Amino acid sequence: MIKPKVAFICVHNSCRSQIAEALGKLLASEVFESYSAGTVKTALNPDAVRLMRAKYQLDLTQSQTSKTLAALPAVDIVITMGCNVSCPALPCRYREDWGISDPTGKDDATFEAVIATIEAKVRQLARRITAGEFENDV
Repeated sequence: MIKPKVAFICVHNSCRSQIAEALGKLLASEVFESYSAGTVKTALNPDAVRLMRAKYQLDLTQSQTSKTLAALPAVDIVITMGCNVSCPALPCRYREDWGISDPTGKDDATFEAVIATIEAKVRQLARRITAGEFENDV
């Protein structure tokens, strides 16, 4: 089975989509390939970097950079993070929105809750792909 390519998309590609890409690589690399991008290149969110390092020992500054959609390969699945604006469009075979609020500027507890939600959704996505839910789409 060819692993599907999953792109986690958000406008700024600085926080939620970066967290999802990192957790996809950490927790589901045997099931799908993880990418992230946005329409605007910005610096990685320092709180996301700090909290991902503390919780998973992942240094996002060493493994990832902010990327635009043009930097992505052709992808099979697009997950938008819940931008509350017009989320970037990217050609794919299957798309869904996770509707996760941006924790930027919020306290650590809010950030940690967002990270936990993203982790649960990445694990669920891996289970869904493994179960063949997307076979007709990817």
